[in-house]
Amino acid sequence: MAVEIFGATYHVRGGDDSGDLQELARVVDGRMRELASHASTSDPARLAILVALNLADELSRARKQQEGERVEIREKMAELAKGLEAALEREGRGAADLG
Repeated sequence: MAVEIFGATYHVRGGDDSGDLQELARVVDGRMRELASHASTSDPARLAILVALNLADELSRARKQQEGERVEIREKMAELAKGLEAALEREGRGAADLG
């Protein structure tokens, strides 16, 4: 499959979904063009490195945020499970009093 990034065509092997690969190539191309309009260099290799670093930073931040959210979810689940256990325990005692 061929993708075009910053005016160059690259032949890559991708998975089954070529649409995803094309979309990723469009993202990289867009980032390189945006950076080129603001950067002092137009060297494609330097721009590619800067874009790669920016994307890696975004990925790292997203992973950290996702892990923080996982921790919050686990804590909330534990809190809810504890509350449910207490409610069931109270319910069980109430039913025993009636019997």
